[in-house]
Amino acid sequence: MNFVNSGICFYLSVAIYWLTAKVDASWWYMGTLGSQVMCDNIPGLVNKQRQLCRQHPKVMQAIGGGMKDWIFECQHQFRSHRWNCNTTARDYSLFGRLPLRGSREVAFLYAISSAGVVYTLARACSQGELDSCSCDPTKKGSSWDEKGSFDWGGCSDHVEHAVRFSQTFVDAKDRKERDARALMNLHNNKAGRKAVKRFMTLECKCHGVSGSCSVRTCWLALADFRLTGDHLRRRYNSAVQVTVNQYGSGFTAAHTQFRHASKNDLVYLEDSPDYCIRDQESGSAGTAGRLCNRTSRGMDGCEVMCCGRGYDTARVSRTTKCECKFHWCCAVHCRDCHQQVDVHTCKSQT
Repeated sequence: MNFVNSGICFYLSVAIYWLTAKVDASWWYMGTLGSQVMCDNIPGLVNKQRQLCRQHPKVMQAIGGGMKDWIFECQHQFRSHRWNCNTTARDYSLFGRLPLRGSREVAFLYAISSAGVVYTLARACSQGELDSCSCDPTKKGSSWDEKGSFDWGGCSDHVEHAVRFSQTFVDAKDRKERDARALMNLHNNKAGRKAVKRFMTLECKCHGVSGSCSVRTCWLALADFRLTGDHLRRRYNSAVQVTVNQYGSGFTAAHTQFRHASKNDLVYLEDSPDYCIRDQESGSAGTAGRLCNRTSRGMDGCEVMCCGRGYDTARVSRTTKCECKFHWCCAVHCRDCHQQVDVHTCKSQT
């Protein structure tokens, strides 16, 4: 009885949010403007975001320039998935109507984009590209780790500054709304920021006689963004479907058999479409024309990728480097080898 009632309430809340939802992440459009970020030309920014945009033009340029990195990472993570993080040309949300949904894929988009802002700004600060920040000023004096004591030196990436600015700018619109979808976005934004901090690494340089490492100078550095992408993809796989609690202040699991979402989890409100066919309303580009692997039984396999519609096979010629030899000193010479390979692509819907 309780399960039935909670299920009805959940689907009613999804229906209400679906009818009233608006695309929130219009700041994503900054990536299409490149270095010519014009605050008044970005649709959908709230006053706080527009104010920050005008006050920090170089920061906005950095965020816009860094968008290609997190979009590339998203596309890498979902390269073998029916939904492959494809962008939509001339659309200010970049992803068509997909962000209107409270799906698992949108949860990943908010997390990876928020993480991308933190990563971009922290790196820009430490590389001296911004006037408003530099290296982390708190990393002074001495400290210790499992290998012993060390002195702070070098230039630690100022991730805390990047997190604070990301939280202020990226979260501004959803903090103003505070509905079910806004709470979902805020949660996933935070999970993305935490993921970047999770992979900060301590890098050190040894000093001493004959490299004895009697003295170490260390600094905190951002890890490769691929680690953040891999982590968030795992969180996507285990994302928790939720509904807003009775106080409107947080989440409960959508169904009693679901586990409670932690701060590191991604959360979503509604089931995803199957992404098999092109559907602008749901933001699905479909899989017609997508490459597939004829011998795979995974998500990249033709049976799964093509949703049972079948696939076309074409024989194409490919050129690769082969028979490479090292010549002293110092060059590698290779031959161009040509081979015929079969390429399989999904059929369109009949």
